[in-house]
Amino acid sequence: TEMFGIEYPIIQGAMQWLSRAELVAAVSNAGGLGTISALTFPTVKELRGEIRKTKSMTDQPFAVNITLLPTVRPVNYEEYITTALEAGVNIIETSGRSPEPYMKLLKDARVKIMHKVTTVRHAKTAERLGVDLVTIVGFEGAGHPGMDDVGSLVLIPKAVDEVRVPVIAGGGIGDARGFMAALALGAEGVLMGTRFMLSQECNLPPKIRQHFT
Repeated sequence: TEMFGIEYPIIQGAMQWLSRAELVAAVSNAGGLGTISALTFPTVKELRGEIRKTKSMTDQPFAVNITLLPTVRPVNYEEYITTALEAGVNIIETSGRSPEPYMKLLKDARVKIMHKVTTVRHAKTAERLGVDLVTIVGFEGAGHPGMDDVGSLVLIPKAVDEVRVPVIAGGGIGDARGFMAALALGAEGVLMGTRFMLSQECNLPPKIRQHFT
């Protein structure tokens, strides 16, 4: 909470197509950390507009996620990162692949750098590269749970033991019990994505929303 200037150690996970201004601003206004999913937007111009829209809806901190996974359409990741930095975003989350090619750009901008991983070895690599904190997501996590099929209950305490930077826990956390369990395992906070899908501010298609409710 101190690192990001937020009230509660709860981060809204970046979800493709869903992590837009309305949801991000609502989470940040409630005391957590909202996160825009940058690659939801086909162009950096659209990302810039979404950041501007988010800033019009909240004066609280929020992050931008840059997913570095391979894509069918070539993505200029550096351009997306630069756009977020120029728009005044102070917290950048990377995920999917090593952030090493972009660390100098991020470090020179003096922003806080989160990196999301699914293994302890990748958490250690991220720490070595100089990130400010790591988010470790167990196999219970939606989206990209990694290849090792290891659950959060195993990964969280092991990551806490192996790295010195703060650890955020993700994967299967959706209520107060999961939140407290993550803290008991040594995490400094939690990342939740699916839990926010049914919020009024999330633009989940009505048929999918009806299925879950």
